[in-house]
Amino acid sequence: MPTIKRFEEIEAWQTARSLTKLVYGLSSEGAFSRDFVLRDQIHRASISILCNIAEGFESRTRGLFTEFLGRAKGSAGELRAQFYVALDAAYLTQEQFLALSDQCEKCSSQISRLMAYLRTLPNSSGVKRSNDASGVERSNVSTFKRSNDA
Repeated sequence: MPTIKRFEEIEAWQTARSLTKLVYGLSSEGAFSRDFVLRDQIHRASISILCNIAEGFESRTRGLFTEFLGRAKGSAGELRAQFYVALDAAYLTQEQFLALSDQCEKCSSQISRLMAYLRTLPNSSGVKRSNDASGVERSNVSTFKRSNDA
């Protein structure tokens, strides 16, 4: 199985990045852009997903990685709830709401599958340490098979 060497290679992180870009684009328009409380909160939640995936990947242990993935998944739930607020405030159309919610659920599902995969690894070491050419220690985690439903 190939090894993920950088958090940018993790599909859930890529999905979270795409989702964050969508959130920023939609929240910068019209009345949404003037609702500073919701706009800032929705930005923080979307950023939290991708940052927790990255921080977990770079952490010391599989347990910490899994913990950070759990936080990322929690932030995905928070973000979906905020989409309802934005919909109810008429900042999002039903179509935008559904697209954002679907993307958020996709990311949450990808995180869940990664967490499940990490639980199947033998021993207590799902995060491998190795030194790169510069002598800097890097974290690696084996990839899991990509599913078509993500």
